[in-house]
Amino acid sequence: MEEKIRVMVAEDDSLLRSTLSELLRLDPELNLVSAVPNGEQAVAEAHIVKPQVVLMDIQMPRLDGISATRKLKETFLEIQVVILTKFGDDENVFAAIKAGAIGYVLKDAGLDEIRDAVKAAHHGDGSLSPALVARVLGEFNRITRAATETRQVFQELSRREVEVLDCIAAGMKNAVIADKLCLSEKTVKTHVTAILKKLQVNDRTEAALLAHKKGLTLT
Repeated sequence: MEEKIRVMVAEDDSLLRSTLSELLRLDPELNLVSAVPNGEQAVAEAHIVKPQVVLMDIQMPRLDGISATRKLKETFLEIQVVILTKFGDDENVFAAIKAGAIGYVLKDAGLDEIRDAVKAAHHGDGSLSPALVARVLGEFNRITRAATETRQVFQELSRREVEVLDCIAAGMKNAVIADKLCLSEKTVKTHVTAILKKLQVNDRTEAALLAHKKGLTLT
């Protein structure tokens, strides 16, 4: 007989935590090993009960679900995390993706959907509530467009000019930039003039703000 999947529930709403726990216990394939009210306890309990899948709420006291997910994945690569989220919480869903979560289900999803997400995670398969699919795809498209716009903004700059702009964004003066990049201060001034012209900004402060806004980071 195949061993049951060891599951932990991390949810600060006591009623929802209790409900999820009881419903998960009814599935013969699942073994509820722990139910905790915050991310801090989830991380601590994981060392003791060794869950294979954690059903994790995003918004919890003491340590939120995203931070808890990150900590769990840093220590236990084998643990899979399924995020419990509410409709419209897109920004946190993407933060959870970056933290290492593999599944995403809405809090008001049916029990079958939640159990399927837990089982899929155990087998290394990602899952996403149907209600979230369109929003997630829309956000990925937005990110792709933003990345394209960023490339277009800086594509006229040479590699050296990008390096100088990165130094400007870090608040460095020309003399410091010259020393860092092994250039003469006169050459740095020439690059700065070219950068301002190509980016169509009035001064180095505006250039620095544009670099930060578009996510230019080389240092």
